[in-house]
Amino acid sequence: MFYFLAEMFEFEGVFNLFRYQTFRAGAAILTALFIGLLIGPRLIDMLRVRQGKGQPIREDGPQTHLAKVGTPTMGGLMILIAMVLSLLLWMDLSNPFVWACLAVTIGFGAIGFMDDYDKVTKNSHKGVSGKVRLLMEFVVAGIAAYIIVSQINTWLYVPFVSDQAIPLGPFYYVFAAIVIVGAGNAVNLTDGLDGLAIMPVIIAAGTFALIAYLAGRADFSEYLGIPYVEGAGELAIFCACIMGAGLAFLWFNAPPANVFMGDTGSLALGGALGAIAVASHHEIVLAIVGGLFVFEALSVIIQVFWFKRTGKRIFRMAPVHHHFEQLGWSETKVVIRFWIIAIVLAIIGLSTLKLR
Repeated sequence: MFYFLAEMFEFEGVFNLFRYQTFRAGAAILTALFIGLLIGPRLIDMLRVRQGKGQPIREDGPQTHLAKVGTPTMGGLMILIAMVLSLLLWMDLSNPFVWACLAVTIGFGAIGFMDDYDKVTKNSHKGVSGKVRLLMEFVVAGIAAYIIVSQINTWLYVPFVSDQAIPLGPFYYVFAAIVIVGAGNAVNLTDGLDGLAIMPVIIAAGTFALIAYLAGRADFSEYLGIPYVEGAGELAIFCACIMGAGLAFLWFNAPPANVFMGDTGSLALGGALGAIAVASHHEIVLAIVGGLFVFEALSVIIQVFWFKRTGKRIFRMAPVHHHFEQLGWSETKVVIRFWIIAIVLAIIGLSTLKLR
């Protein structure tokens, strides 16, 4: 809205700042943070009253988690409200990338909400059928992929090397949808401990804020040897909204959590990161920056695959953060060490911008 007003009335002086993506990104972080902190307490109280027993806790999980019985879920609503309000204020709403990423965020958030609602009402951790949920996710991701790919080429760019790309042609639409759905579910699987998922999401969003800004600048992208994507710089503000809303949520989700993110938040945030990676043509870099999410998802896939074929488990429990809990690590130790890993992976991901 502020960008639109600045362009419409040709603001000058201090109000000319509304035209700058860097200024609007900083303002978006603070706006989303303020909104999240403002609505957080009342939203949590409302969720606690309406849900009663809160999110169902797995009885076959770590015994220390039984103390979390009664903690409300669907805290992702706080993130989504703060995000959407902030981006409506600070983003250029004529940018198609904005609407594609917003469609994924709200669409995946709605799917996650249905899953959370099913769990709470049935007092079961199973939720909506996995096949039904995946189908809905691919429909949303497919629409977003169509919007994004209509603005960019269909090449898959390879990090660490310059001027190397794989032409995927029509398959790129499928690839883009897989990236978005995969990112959403990887973050969802990571969300199992207080504060575990949200901080790596904030770190990844901060990393992609820089990547999107540089990819949207012809001068910087040429200097760095990364693909130039006209309009991608606006997604830096989208990432800023994720960061601000995520920080506000972390205020209430820090151990011991007052509220859980639920699938409402984890699916939405993961899908948003996937859509931003596709729009900025840094899909492979997302696998590096979000390597923690990839590892969590792979631990589940490997565990299920191996158990079905041998009857034995590779990890004591999957996702892998539960494995380390079973080894005797405290929940806080697992969370902080995984945060450190996320920071290191973000640094490696950023290094791909220059090592080409």
